[in-house]
Amino acid sequence: MRFHSPQKLKTIADLIGSEFVGPENFEVLGTNEIHRVKPGDIVFVNHPKYYDKALNSAATIILIDKKVGCPEGKALLVSDDPFRDFNKINTHFTRIYNFTEELHDAEIGEGTRIHSSAVIGNNVKIGKNSLIFPHVVIGDRTEIGDNVIIQSGTVLGGDAFYYRKLNGNFDRLISVGNVIIENNVEIGNNCTIDRGVTDSTVIGEGSVLDNQIQIGHDTVIGKKCLIASQVGIAGCCIIGDEVTLWGQVGVASGNTIESGSVILGKTGVNRDLKKGTYIGMFAEDFKGYLKKEVKLRNLK
Repeated sequence: MRFHSPQKLKTIADLIGSEFVGPENFEVLGTNEIHRVKPGDIVFVNHPKYYDKALNSAATIILIDKKVGCPEGKALLVSDDPFRDFNKINTHFTRIYNFTEELHDAEIGEGTRIHSSAVIGNNVKIGKNSLIFPHVVIGDRTEIGDNVIIQSGTVLGGDAFYYRKLNGNFDRLISVGNVIIENNVEIGNNCTIDRGVTDSTVIGEGSVLDNQIQIGHDTVIGKKCLIASQVGIAGCCIIGDEVTLWGQVGVASGNTIESGSVILGKTGVNRDLKKGTYIGMFAEDFKGYLKKEVKLRNLK
């Protein structure tokens, strides 16, 4: 999430009541989740296991639960609860409506048709000649391009599935990102595409999604991908261009699939994959799988 205007380190520290390490006028441009951070972003970390990853990431402001050595050119915000204060920063700069208020501020392009039963949130943009079917729900800040088809029952921009355990209960990381649907995308019935925690969940130009597909927060789907029914993609994944995911493929969080890959039905993706064709519970090379099956069948 980028702030509407740059902020100062001391301003953010005062907002959350934290100590800071660095010049008080150190520039802060926004916040982001660790997989999507850029220079000028705040990233939070609340476990020593991940200190190095956060401190050495592209983020230049680290919201952390312990005062540690600060890398050159970066700044720290030292908080007793970074998770809580990350939420506090995000909701200070992004209004959360959750359909409780209607601003009627959607921008709708020429030739676009929207069924009267569709529900549209605030700050939504829809391009030209798109078609929104009955009972579609489009959450706040969603951006939809030209010539897009979204079929019945699909929900764009639901909350990210991102929690921590706190005092025996689950505590949500509030989602202030959005969903971006690029031009010429088709999305089937009853799909659910979560908005980013702090960035965008993106469906690339020309991609086609079947029915009953779940795509997690901050995931980026490339151009001209083909995704079959009941595929589940967790958060913060990168799917390259012209990737085919057949039915019931599952992709674990934070993984990358290279452009041009084909993932056969019911395959589980638990690691980054180079271009190829894969099958199986742990995504093995398809040709290797066939050779193994032949050897097993020939055993006496």
